[in-house]
Amino acid sequence: MKHLMIFKTEPDKTTTFLAEKLAEGKQARRFNLYEDADYAKLVELVFDSDEVISWW
Repeated sequence: MKHLMIFKTEPDKTTTFLAEKLAEGKQARRFNLYEDADYAKLVELVFDSDEVISWW
């Protein structure tokens, strides 16, 4: 299962822990919106993923 995590801000320790646990056993990818984001790539990743989680 392809799993995409989108982070709006840099995650703290708790968020990182939760994200890692949710991604266990999955092909996980991460997209950081708080860095210089390539939105065309984000759209590609969303449509290529089975599951998308957006983090604050």
